[in-house]
Amino acid sequence: MTGMAEVEYESVFRIHGPLIFAGKTSDVGLGDVVRIKVRDGDERLGQVIEIRKEFSIIQVFEGTMGIDKSSSIIFSGEPMKFPVTSDMVGRILDGKGAPIDGGPNLTSELKIEVRGAPINPVLRDPPRNFIQTGISAIDGMLTMAQGQKLPIFSGGGLPHNQLAAQLTRQSKVLGSDEQFVVIFSGMGLTHEDADFFIREFRRADIMDHSVIFLNKGNDPSGERLLTPRLALTAAEYLAFDLGYHILVILVDMTNYCEALREISMSREEVPGRRGYPGYLYTDLATIYERAGRIKGKKGSITQIPILSMPDFDITHPIPDLTGFITEGQITLSPILANKGIYPPIDVLPSLSRFMTRAIGLGKTGDDHIEIANKLYSTYARGREMRELVLVIGKEALSSNERRVLQFAEEFETKFIAQDPYEERKIEDTLKLGQELLSNIE
Repeated sequence: MTGMAEVEYESVFRIHGPLIFAGKTSDVGLGDVVRIKVRDGDERLGQVIEIRKEFSIIQVFEGTMGIDKSSSIIFSGEPMKFPVTSDMVGRILDGKGAPIDGGPNLTSELKIEVRGAPINPVLRDPPRNFIQTGISAIDGMLTMAQGQKLPIFSGGGLPHNQLAAQLTRQSKVLGSDEQFVVIFSGMGLTHEDADFFIREFRRADIMDHSVIFLNKGNDPSGERLLTPRLALTAAEYLAFDLGYHILVILVDMTNYCEALREISMSREEVPGRRGYPGYLYTDLATIYERAGRIKGKKGSITQIPILSMPDFDITHPIPDLTGFITEGQITLSPILANKGIYPPIDVLPSLSRFMTRAIGLGKTGDDHIEIANKLYSTYARGREMRELVLVIGKEALSSNERRVLQFAEEFETKFIAQDPYEERKIEDTLKLGQELLSNIE
């Protein structure tokens, strides 16, 4: 119904959680933006998410507190759009795209639909350029490629926020002088976490090439579903219209999925696994598939979604479905964290499916894959030795087995572990790996 004139109705007959049900309406399209006028003069923003024969269901982004049956609904006749401009860079916005940094509102004649679309497979250029993060566990064994979507699987109490901040500070395409423009989307963050990210961005002096979208924990859950889509709309404009290389950080996708479940329950939909809607996979795909590179376009979008696994359960629907859609995962370990190791990246269950495209001769070194494979297999054997020691004791091990056991310890304390503000070049990472392997050969 794009291009239709605004139509106003006074037809609210039911309010349920973040949803309002509007009576029989005409000229209303799915996805249309609506404004809800409240008696006190306040105005809320919402979107049509379902149209039935007798009524329409509207998701209110700013909560339904104060809305009653006397409230009027103005249907815009157009889908949700976001004004995109290069002036976004350096700004801090809320989950609806409104400035919260004291600056002026974003204004632009160009407004793009926030629901976006996945990149046409025919036009998609596979990720291939090496991204140096300065983190040995990632660069050496879980190498990230430009245009890749590589999530971080974390859990309560683990330092995923600190790791996300380090990635935003240090990530760069090797051999290029261009910095990433960082698009940060925070969903359901505590005030403490939101302040942490802003403080870290300013400390690292990257605010001038960042755009921050913040939805906090006390903000309405309906807004939480909008926030990542606004961030990705901004990313697509900066990447594919202006030619920037974009790094998108999405924290925390679990909060996003919880908001999606809340909306689904309010709509009284039949629940799927663990109460999440049956379309959770499809919904997540509409976010994750907006990363990548397009043939003939200079820019790129690299995406790092971060999610907290409930009870560290990797079979939970959120990490499970995320793993199917994305191109690997970086898994954080509570065991390593409890040993004081940062970043607590467990390389054994982790994977980067585009690693081999981003490394090798002329990129990171022709011996990179060989070193990574040896580190992986030797560390896996060392972990097995640890379990064996619990049964038979260290004295029963052969001298070679003891060296492998010692390797596992040094791999964690020297290769994986590094300071949050330490940035290692890929040459230093590979040299360190070779030194560790030389002790057992």
